[in-house]
Amino acid sequence: MKRETTRITPEQIAAQMDYCMKVHAMNAALGRTPLAMVDTYGCQQNEADSERLRGYLSEMGYGFTDDEHAADLVLVNTCAIREHAEQRVLGNVGALTHTKRANPNQIICLCGCMAQEPHVAQKIKASYRQVDVLFGPHALWRFPELLWRFRATGKRVFENTDEAGSIAEGIPVVRQGTVKAWVSIMYGCNNFCTYCIVPYVRGRERSRRPEVVLEEIRGLVEEGYKDITLLGQNVNSYGKDLEEGVNFAQLLKKAAGIPGDFLLRFMTSHPKDASQELFDVMAASEKIAPCFHLPFQAGSDRVLRAMNRVYDRAGYLDKVRRLRETVPGVVITSDVIVGFPGETQAEFEETMSLIEEVRFDALFTFIYSPRVGTPAAGMPDPMPREEKLKNFQRLVERQDQISEEKHAAYIGKTVRCLVDGRDEKGLTARTGGNRLVHLEGEDAFIGRFVPVRITGSNKWSLFGELA
Repeated sequence: MKRETTRITPEQIAAQMDYCMKVHAMNAALGRTPLAMVDTYGCQQNEADSERLRGYLSEMGYGFTDDEHAADLVLVNTCAIREHAEQRVLGNVGALTHTKRANPNQIICLCGCMAQEPHVAQKIKASYRQVDVLFGPHALWRFPELLWRFRATGKRVFENTDEAGSIAEGIPVVRQGTVKAWVSIMYGCNNFCTYCIVPYVRGRERSRRPEVVLEEIRGLVEEGYKDITLLGQNVNSYGKDLEEGVNFAQLLKKAAGIPGDFLLRFMTSHPKDASQELFDVMAASEKIAPCFHLPFQAGSDRVLRAMNRVYDRAGYLDKVRRLRETVPGVVITSDVIVGFPGETQAEFEETMSLIEEVRFDALFTFIYSPRVGTPAAGMPDPMPREEKLKNFQRLVERQDQISEEKHAAYIGKTVRCLVDGRDEKGLTARTGGNRLVHLEGEDAFIGRFVPVRITGSNKWSLFGELA
């Protein structure tokens, strides 16, 4: 199969905009503004994809709603990373039979990583007749064409052809909020960790050109966005497929050089490519947030080899040591999988000891979930699930204690925070290290960097007051 990156031409995007106009004309004939609901599951990359889908929908004349009962079109952007996520999506899509029964003209679309999996697409086609349009990540740029085909013919449209993936620039974007923004700098993954479905559903690594990324960031800063996150399955691999010779550390340095008052974040990083050059760039700019998400997944070298992670425990710990030496006070978060096939109790204890040694600020913890089509799904897995659950609970409890201790150390300090919204407790803000802070204040502070004196904490967040 062809695996070279395809760059979608401006003419091809213009053709999609023509389809937007055709659908817009259909919607205008309704005599009212039809409403679309975009329901997003999974990672920040999916959030960024949904912003582009909303951009297309807006061009097609749709307004937006969060109520599936009021929606003329429901678009479900799915995640395939774990079985629980898939079951949740299927349950919610199944429930849409009721909204479609109440409104037979409602259009239901399913896209994202689940849609790219052949067995899921077949299941949707056979058992979820309420789904009218299905397409995978590779076909996202063609969404207007696919929707128009359904609107014009009334026949279901399924598009999840396996391919290397493409880069499409010029798709309109409707962002959620005015303070934070996502910027995808690359797509796909070349790592093929044995537990992970991502390379199979999102294709090979392909990088956006640096000048295009920088122009998007510059535009966001001019629009007033204050917290900009650069996204990729492995941002540290950025640029390896480009002729420009710009790696991720160099791109980040150029982005930090853009005039304005804003913070840059990035995720996710693979330890094998996290470089000293990147650490040095972070240390040199106040515009780069002092936080680093560095998944380790397991503390045992044997398990890491079985996962095809291409680094060992000692190498990971050395990266953490050098990161902390270079960026004092850096907040480090990570991912860990409990119960990978064949993991023994002794190997789980190695994971626990790594957590004690590093003392992460926070962990995203998962029990291993087999994914159809990945090598790990066929590996022997003798440990009973009850034992995995016990280990998982023990790990979570210990990390909660560490997080609570780390947060308690903020009490009495005054830290610079970005106020980003409001919830039932009051204003919400984020430290440079991305720690959540609750505080009282007026909505006028939203979107501003302010000094906050930390007055309290728990394992999840901090509490403070305007200093």
